Amino acid sequence: MRPYAEPGRDAVARDTVFIEGLEFVGLHGVFDHERRDGCRFRVDLEIDVDAAVAARDDRLADTVDYGRLAATVLECSRTTSFRLIESLAEAICRRVLEDLPVHRVRLTLRKLQPPVPGQPVSVGVRLVREARRPAAPR
Repeated sequence: MRPYAEPGRDAVARDTVFIEGLEFVGLHGVFDHERRDGCRFRVDLEIDVDAAVAARDDRLADTVDYGRLAATVLECSRTTSFRLIESLAEAICRRVLEDLPVHRVRLTLRKLQPPVPGQPVSVGVRLVREARRPAAPR
């Protein structure tokens, strides 16, 4: 039997925190009525973290608070109106990486009931963004 490698000491952490199906109404879209009346969106968000300390100490302060993560997504959507969902998705990823101690963000943003032919349930984008690493000392 192989010994257990404790994350944070002997192993590389590959931990993920996620929110699935976060829904909101946002004033985003190409058409004037979308930016005036609003559209429904759904976000699935995965963030890479090192959860070893939080798992060991069982303290919320040592991990990403789901409530704060959801609030960050919603606030980002409310502060600016975008024409493209790509722009909204990029803004959310940037904000999460700037505001929270995370390494990587994987985001799926769906526009529910979009005004396109064929009446699809949703359209959307998926982005993966990583935190910038500090420059190596010279």
